[in-house]
Amino acid sequence: MTLASTVREAARQFGERPVYVAADGWTLTYGELDALSDEVAAGLAARHGIGVGDLVALVLPSTPDYAVAYAALAKLGAITAGVNPRYTPPERAAVVAAAQPRLVITTAALADGLPAPTPAFAVTPADSAATVLSELRAGEPTPAPELDDPDDPERLVAVVFTSGTTGQPKGAMFGNRELAAIVRADLGPAADDWGMGAHMTAPTEFAHVGYMTKLPTWFRMGTTMHLQPKWRAGETLRLIHDFRMAAVGGVAPQVALLLRHPDFDSYDFSCVKTIVMGGAASPPVLVREAKERFGAAYSIRYSSTESGGIGLGTAFDADDEESLFTIGRPRAETEVEIRDDAGAPVAPGDVGELFLRSPYMMRGYWRDDEATAATIVDGWIRTGDLARVDERGLFRLAGRKKEMFIRGGYNVYPMEVEAVLASHDGVAAVAVVPRPDPVMGELGVAVVVPTDRAAPPTLDDLRAFAAERLAPYKLPEALRVVDELPLTAMQKIDRAALAAHEATT
Repeated sequence: MTLASTVREAARQFGERPVYVAADGWTLTYGELDALSDEVAAGLAARHGIGVGDLVALVLPSTPDYAVAYAALAKLGAITAGVNPRYTPPERAAVVAAAQPRLVITTAALADGLPAPTPAFAVTPADSAATVLSELRAGEPTPAPELDDPDDPERLVAVVFTSGTTGQPKGAMFGNRELAAIVRADLGPAADDWGMGAHMTAPTEFAHVGYMTKLPTWFRMGTTMHLQPKWRAGETLRLIHDFRMAAVGGVAPQVALLLRHPDFDSYDFSCVKTIVMGGAASPPVLVREAKERFGAAYSIRYSSTESGGIGLGTAFDADDEESLFTIGRPRAETEVEIRDDAGAPVAPGDVGELFLRSPYMMRGYWRDDEATAATIVDGWIRTGDLARVDERGLFRLAGRKKEMFIRGGYNVYPMEVEAVLASHDGVAAVAVVPRPDPVMGELGVAVVVPTDRAAPPTLDDLRAFAAERLAPYKLPEALRVVDELPLTAMQKIDRAALAAHEATT
């Protein structure tokens, strides 16, 4: 079943059930999502000539307007490319330039920086279901144009851009085939069923792979998604409590903020059964605290934009060694290998690059054959992540290939060091970055968010603690205590900013 047909069937299954609750309280039902996306599809076809294979960029906030536009484009057989609204104008411009869209749908507030002569159409953010994309709609109930082959599995549906903050943005391509496979992975034996409804929050912007590729799953579940203008820990806690959410999802920095919010203990979270966190490393102390205070199972998920948001994960019933210090095992239909620089498998326990293959992975990068050839090798994704696999088949990350630094001739993998330091009781979050050194070439700096700001761990504390598990050359040789680690617009640690700070120290 395609995204377009899922929207139509969800309207029949769930009708008046809200699919989105906007930040100011108005709702959009499944029935309205279907009807309005039909009208928008008809309007886009008639007024802007959008049809099969055309790419349209959505430079929109993460609101019901975005969802309706995405559904409308799928019904036309067009391709949606989301642009993170948190990007600066130059970052948005870089993504749009790489996308080369037939049309950009945006708002007046986000139109700055769009490269000329990009065709753009500005809409007014909706304040009710009746005003969703009103400027684009056909003006009356109108069905979307019929496609010759509406269920074509090879038709492209989404292009998800991996970056707008560093380097050249690259758009990972996903079609009906990949989105259907992701539904199978997420729902398992229930993939052909229609859910009974659940409530969830939106932890990421809609342009993120976690939204773009998993939307059909949530529609099949009959999910009601509660939106915020910007993710806030206090509001998220209230929503989890008020709507008795059984699952909490997001990225590790967000669960850390939830746990540290002063209102946490005033709520009843007995409804929460599972916590699923990806996008960034989950420090052991964070996993322990989240499991204890929520009273729920915790799964660390490893994936990437290129993998379709699905890769490896720790089991909900994992022992401490797996749940605290690994990224678990490959998920269903996912193959993983660790290879050396020549592309040959390494011995168990040795560090190498993680390669991944699955039916969920991207087809390639949009309009970038060179980057595609560099990333997909014989059907396998080169992730750029360094890892090793142990005797139990558990995978452990060692860092990014580009983040590895050399201290006195020895390779140091930051994530390996972070995994150890993060299990110190005094460390709430940590990143290890290199600092230039005239003797050793580079030295490791531990940038630490302490659990107690008034009594942070010392460098000697951390070195003594880590010395039992790390070789001396891997131990940090400088410490910087901060209130929080900088994050990119995609909610990942901004290592470039940290490294730049150390380069000028």
